[in-house]
Amino acid sequence: MTNPIVTVAAEASEAATGAVDLTSSGFDATKARRQSVVILKRFLRHRAAMISLIVFVLLVLFAFIGGAVWKYSYSYQDVTGGGRYLAPSPDHPFGTDSLARDSLAQVLRGTQFSILIAMVVALLATTLGVVVGAFAGFYRGWVDSLLSRFVDLVLVIPPVVLAGVLARSTQGNWYFIAFYLGVTSWMSVARVIRGMVLSLREKEFVEAARALGGSAPRLIFRHILPNTLDVIIVNATISVSQAVLAEAALSFIGLGVHSPDTSLGLLINANQNEISLHPWLFWFPFVFIVLISLSVNFIGDGLRDAFDPRQKRVRA
Repeated sequence: MTNPIVTVAAEASEAATGAVDLTSSGFDATKARRQSVVILKRFLRHRAAMISLIVFVLLVLFAFIGGAVWKYSYSYQDVTGGGRYLAPSPDHPFGTDSLARDSLAQVLRGTQFSILIAMVVALLATTLGVVVGAFAGFYRGWVDSLLSRFVDLVLVIPPVVLAGVLARSTQGNWYFIAFYLGVTSWMSVARVIRGMVLSLREKEFVEAARALGGSAPRLIFRHILPNTLDVIIVNATISVSQAVLAEAALSFIGLGVHSPDTSLGLLINANQNEISLHPWLFWFPFVFIVLISLSVNFIGDGLRDAFDPRQKRVRA
């Protein structure tokens, strides 16, 4: 007769052996996933962000590669005058304008400049805003007062107006326009980062790093700013879309990119009176401005949700 106590002990021993074998096979159920992997998975599950990322990548490829392989140059025009105001066709998918120039080549060139300007503006505005806001929030006192009053002073001046006045003397060079837009659009980022740094500098992990002898720059850039990364990314993406619209506004009023170069805003300005007779000259650049702005905004939304440690559910 089998002893039930011996049977239970044997079963327990087999279970323990199986558990050991499972662990020895390389499976570790308690192994923590890397933060970068978690962030990537959250972002990949954000459907709107993924669709927008695909759209934005296609726009970049369309602008920079398409412009290099397209058979017409943005500066080419039919001197005979016979190709003016041609409707969209296989030979001219976006039609032609009043100078018989291929509108697709014009849109390709305009999209290139709009994307380049937006990226430079986002990089410059985000960098300035983060640095100024971080130092104001960390040091407080007279440093905070001085930087905050300077931010308030610059905020009084509309950035597009200031950039337009400054850009007028540069004769429409896109890099000067990007620079002026960047140095006049960092103030909102600085105020947001300042508020977050004021809160984070009192946290226990910052006090611990300070007690271990961490210098002020190390505390700011190593311990505090990484915890504001989600806010920085969102503001950077917002800066991209705002820069696209700001450049379009400047070009629309004649203070942005000048001919013979072109931008999406300049194309809209040049063809604003053609919307009823030749609508393709207006709507194609307009749609590209909207696509760039919306896709970048949705990408920023997905990155914010991915980096936010409090995010429990990824929106579809």
